[in-house]
Amino acid sequence: RSRLLSSLSIALLAVLSASALADDAPARGHLVLIGGGDKPPEAMRKFVELAGGKDAPIVAIPTASSEPDAAEYYEKLFREEYGCTNAVSLDIRKKADAERTDLAALARNARGLFFGGGDQIRITNALLGTPVGDAIAAAFASGAVVGGTSAGTACQSEVMLTGEGDFSQVRTRSVETWRGLGFLPAGVVVDQHFIRRQRENRLLSVVLENPELLGVGVDEETAIWVRPDGTFQVLGRSGVMVFDAKAAPVSRQPRDTGQDLLGVHALKLHLLLPGETFNLRTRTVGTVGGAR
Repeated sequence: RSRLLSSLSIALLAVLSASALADDAPARGHLVLIGGGDKPPEAMRKFVELAGGKDAPIVAIPTASSEPDAAEYYEKLFREEYGCTNAVSLDIRKKADAERTDLAALARNARGLFFGGGDQIRITNALLGTPVGDAIAAAFASGAVVGGTSAGTACQSEVMLTGEGDFSQVRTRSVETWRGLGFLPAGVVVDQHFIRRQRENRLLSVVLENPELLGVGVDEETAIWVRPDGTFQVLGRSGVMVFDAKAAPVSRQPRDTGQDLLGVHALKLHLLLPGETFNLRTRTVGTVGGAR
């Protein structure tokens, strides 16, 4: 069963992940991760292109959704809107479904794997430690592209944010986190619906409590295209915020509740627009587009 991460375990993951970022990562696939809302066509087309084109085997994973027709929705989306001739859905609702060898074979042979929206805990509870989950990881390691939207984006970091917690202040122990799939580069934690739903407090609380983590908040109708070299490009209609507290002095003020207030000085904040790029390993901005 997926396990709630304590502050200590998050901190340990952050330290290990920061070390991993400094090393040359093995070759693996691309990620195209949408922050929710309308799916930007340029992001969806990029996903199909990276999978190998319209005839490539594409697998949709609607596990996060509670809607009974989610599997049919994604098949129709890829087949009718993007002309994909070999798109199927893995209708996985629970862990037992992810034990099926036929579904694992479909996932392993896919060149594009797309996670739908809903509740990210449903994804990790169903897939982690299963044949289908292992097959997805193997496909990604061999160069398949992984896509997602909303919860399908949130699950991609090793430290996965959930929708649970009190986000009224920036403080310790205010955000519930679980173990995610870990397909994003190590040391990165991702959030979605970011600007539209004003989720800065949630991501800031996690980053300031664990400054080794790099926080990436993807807005709705927007995506990050994460390449194997650890850089990403913004696609879509809005922006992506990056919080970097690694070199920033973080302060705490204890409270009777046991949840310390968090402060920071000289925090690095980037707001990246479509077309701009960012290097997750060096934590630096790439090409910056001109004002329009």
